[in-house]
Amino acid sequence: MNNTRFATIIHILTILAKYPDQWHTSQWIAQSININPVIVRKELTVLHKKGWIESKKGKQGGTKLHVSSCEISMAEIFDLIKSSNTLGKKNNFPNAKCPIGKQINLELGKLFDQTDQIMFNFLKDKSLKDFVDQFK
Repeated sequence: MNNTRFATIIHILTILAKYPDQWHTSQWIAQSININPVIVRKELTVLHKKGWIESKKGKQGGTKLHVSSCEISMAEIFDLIKSSNTLGKKNNFPNAKCPIGKQINLELGKLFDQTDQIMFNFLKDKSLKDFVDQFK
């Protein structure tokens, strides 16, 4: 998962959880993260589909958290945005005639799955609220 999606989603959710009674625009959130608002809107769509946020349009519109930050685990966030293994990708076409090459992806697959499970288990007991509480 060599990208910033996890960090971006956490940043968005931290803002929304820290100020639960305020509606936040994608522009305002984007300024906090220092990224393009289009990226924020893309991630807000993912969070909306998950049911974690609500949005309203108009001059007084924006987005806010729809569920308690206690209900969202870091593992759920990790699982939500995970598009590849934590350790990356396997080589597409290792040499099938090589004793290592013919078996490497099978063994790497096991290692990658185990690593992802360790990451998930580490994050499952950490809630968004636990993370947000660090910000005074």
